[in-house]
Amino acid sequence: MRRRLTFKVALVMLALVQNVSAHEVRPAYLELRQTDGGMYAVLWKVPAIGEMRLSIHPRFPENCKPVGEVTSYRGGDSYAEHLNIACPGGLNGRTIAIDGLAATMTDVLVRIEFTDGTTWTQRLKPSAPAAMIPKTASRLQTAGVYLKLGVEHILSGVDHLMFVLALIILTRGGWKLVKTVTAFTLSHSVTLTAATLGFVHVPQRPVEAVIALSIVFVAAEILRMRRGIKSITASAPWMVAFSFGLIHGLGFAGGLSDAGLPALHIPTALLFFSLGVESGHFLFIGVLLSLIALARRVRIPFPRWTELVPPYAIGGVAMFWVIQRLTAL
Repeated sequence: MRRRLTFKVALVMLALVQNVSAHEVRPAYLELRQTDGGMYAVLWKVPAIGEMRLSIHPRFPENCKPVGEVTSYRGGDSYAEHLNIACPGGLNGRTIAIDGLAATMTDVLVRIEFTDGTTWTQRLKPSAPAAMIPKTASRLQTAGVYLKLGVEHILSGVDHLMFVLALIILTRGGWKLVKTVTAFTLSHSVTLTAATLGFVHVPQRPVEAVIALSIVFVAAEILRMRRGIKSITASAPWMVAFSFGLIHGLGFAGGLSDAGLPALHIPTALLFFSLGVESGHFLFIGVLLSLIALARRVRIPFPRWTELVPPYAIGGVAMFWVIQRLTAL
């Protein structure tokens, strides 16, 4: 009965995401580094596909004027500009905005580094495309921005969540699920940290293709288990979770590196982004297990063949992603 309830809940979850594509969390990135007095070096980076880029542009405070030439380049899946601006009187207490952001579905991560060593970080959204730069920067405010970014990163990552859903179906809950989730958490935390700090450099598109392939693998293992075929995946799913978790961690890090964050970012940002990812991860698992517990109280008869729908659906969607991502290499 417990196994069938898990499959029923999985059907509901798949119905909710059937029209959603795999995520690619690539916020635009705006960095301003104070160089001398009212002078700032600016890096503006936006997501791009081929020659097409998002039509959004930073709007600096009225006291800021460009100085010298603007240099631009394309790299990977992004378009970047370097320029210098002069802001007599500084930026503190003034408003910075992103024109065109309200018409998009992306975010912009803004980071300002002052000569006194303080920084200010803010995430601008379509619903809030402007923000006032405070007179004094707060490390707690920076931590909050990255914590929220990490939570939204994982909760919008349909492919990562689908992998976790497949693991829950495979383990059927209990102590085996605890060990599997712990292994997955540890492994992707390692590669997330290593990649974000620049110790590991892996092209993002092959990583995304392998992530999709990992979902196909686990879905196939669920079908093998349903047929009574014993395998190491069914008996020790934590090994599979740990192995593929290393790849998923690179995927988490890719969202930040593609946005243009510095490879050696402040430890506070990395720590709280990681905590945000894990918080969202366990929130999803908690909601899913709550739905399973609720389903036990609602006895709706399902034909036995419906138990095969979730793994076939998960595997089919993931295989589509594999083909889509391989053709994009």
